[in-house]
Amino acid sequence: MIYATLVELHIDGAIASDLARSWIKPTDFLETSLSFPVADFVIGNPPYIRLEEIPADKADFYRSGFSAMRGRADIYVAFYQAALLQLKPGGVCAYICADRWMLNDYGSALREFITTEGYAVRCVIEAHDVAAFETEVSAYPAITIIAQEKQGSVVVAKALPGIETAHRATLVDLLAHARSGSVLRAARFPDWFHGTEPWPCSSPEALLLLKHLEATCLPLESKATGTQIGIGVATGADRVFIADRKPDIESDRLLPLAMASDLKAGRVEWSGHYLANPWDERGLVALETHPRLEAYLRPHHALLTSRHTAKDRPLHWHKTIDRVNLRLLAKEKLYIADIKERLLPALDHGKTYPQHNLYWITSETWDLRVLGALLMSAVGEFFIHCYGVRMRGGFLRFQAQYLRRIRVPAPENISHELTETLRRAFDTQDVALATRAALQAYQIDSLPL
Repeated sequence: MIYATLVELHIDGAIASDLARSWIKPTDFLETSLSFPVADFVIGNPPYIRLEEIPADKADFYRSGFSAMRGRADIYVAFYQAALLQLKPGGVCAYICADRWMLNDYGSALREFITTEGYAVRCVIEAHDVAAFETEVSAYPAITIIAQEKQGSVVVAKALPGIETAHRATLVDLLAHARSGSVLRAARFPDWFHGTEPWPCSSPEALLLLKHLEATCLPLESKATGTQIGIGVATGADRVFIADRKPDIESDRLLPLAMASDLKAGRVEWSGHYLANPWDERGLVALETHPRLEAYLRPHHALLTSRHTAKDRPLHWHKTIDRVNLRLLAKEKLYIADIKERLLPALDHGKTYPQHNLYWITSETWDLRVLGALLMSAVGEFFIHCYGVRMRGGFLRFQAQYLRRIRVPAPENISHELTETLRRAFDTQDVALATRAALQAYQIDSLPL
């Protein structure tokens, strides 16, 4: 392909052949990139390979060579860092790649590297809804243009259907002047995110509204309102600690457990699951004082002692990974399932304790029905669409890191009439009514399409 392109550009065949051979090298880019900067431009589509799919010795080498490779990072994170390290001053890296790293925890080190080590984001183009590749792929791609220079203004754009056949000069003009057209929406922003902050670049209009709401509203989790966000109990052995009917153990060891499947139409319809709870207010209970609990757990001793959480403290083999916070049980709280097609909180009246696939929200100030309506509205979900990672099949992943990005109006700034409307919207699970009321509460006219 390189040879054919050069010949098409009227390069002599012999010279084209020599150039193609010198330019194309079958080698490990990550290994060869650990040298002094040599590149004016790096252009590519880095591979998507999870570290667990790479031989252990090779994965260890990549981790030791590239500081951005943290957690369960995909190998394309190393390709980004390798490309940037290769840039001369003023050099530019242009990649098309899955955009998960711009939002995920595992991309935080790369975002920090870019924003603190002398690089500048020039342009981000979201390309979810277009044929970005010759063959269909399941990734949600974005084009990022990053230079080795001081950070300046940034063009954020969204590619629209039809861009695949648009004239190159048209696209260059739209991006250069940050203008919108029939195949691209674009806007220029004066600054960029800092450190490990996520880069929510779904569209320029969405980013503009997001910045406005973050500047004018309170974080959902806030000391000012006494609102907290947490996740339910992880056991490390659900089939042992969780029972679908009341187990034969001491009554003070029984904890009614809410599951994701119990959330229905804004309410918790408890399915009768229990947690065999090894915790009390003081800490882990002694099994000798709870013989029925010990008899229930003892047949699973080998399994429970093999868990990582029990290896360091073998006498505590009967503990769950997370400690149970018994004060949470009696509190009124909102539950949000970790994976769902949309944000639909359910209200628990202090009757159950959440399993690990449920997030919980408590508040000292909010009427949780009002807060629930704000969250279930299109405005509440807007934040998740901006910050969250969409999974295959269109499902949204609700994690504490994304929920904490949600902003809400100050409760005292919501009128009595609007408060009643939001309560009614939550009780009737009327998303349209909740959205109309939320737009008023946030004092905005509409949401970006």
